[in-house]
Amino acid sequence: MKSVVTTAIASADAAGRFPSTSDLESVQGSIQRATARLEAAEKLAANLDNVAKEAYDACIKKYPYLNEAGQANSNDTFKAKCQRDIKHYLRLVQYCLVVGGTGPLDEWGIAGQREVYRALSLPTAPYVEALSFARNRGCAPRDMSAQALVEYNALLDYAINSLS
Repeated sequence: MKSVVTTAIASADAAGRFPSTSDLESVQGSIQRATARLEAAEKLAANLDNVAKEAYDACIKKYPYLNEAGQANSNDTFKAKCQRDIKHYLRLVQYCLVVGGTGPLDEWGIAGQREVYRALSLPTAPYVEALSFARNRGCAPRDMSAQALVEYNALLDYAINSLS
């Protein structure tokens, strides 16, 4: 799994050199932000079910056509799968917060996602809406510190951009 440390080392190895000063500064910056990332991961873990449910509700409110027959949210099985997918993305964001890199999202949430959604005729806009709601729902200091919220939002933005 990619983290800021493994990414810096792999980059240096690929170039046939030892890690540079800028590589090490990147690692140091990530380590300095670790407390905020872990706070965000902890807060998300404590509220994962609620955040996922509210994000799901927001996406269905914006795209009510998904409830029509034959659409992605038209029966209980499809509804459960949609909620599961939203929760899956949020859990990957949580994993990214812990490792300090985008590895979990890259490997388990982004790689191949467009092909899967296209093959299943699933729209990505509702997922973008759900993740956008989760990003906009966060509030400092109510939910977490300002720096933790910055870390959380950056990863949600990364996921949103990958789905857009």
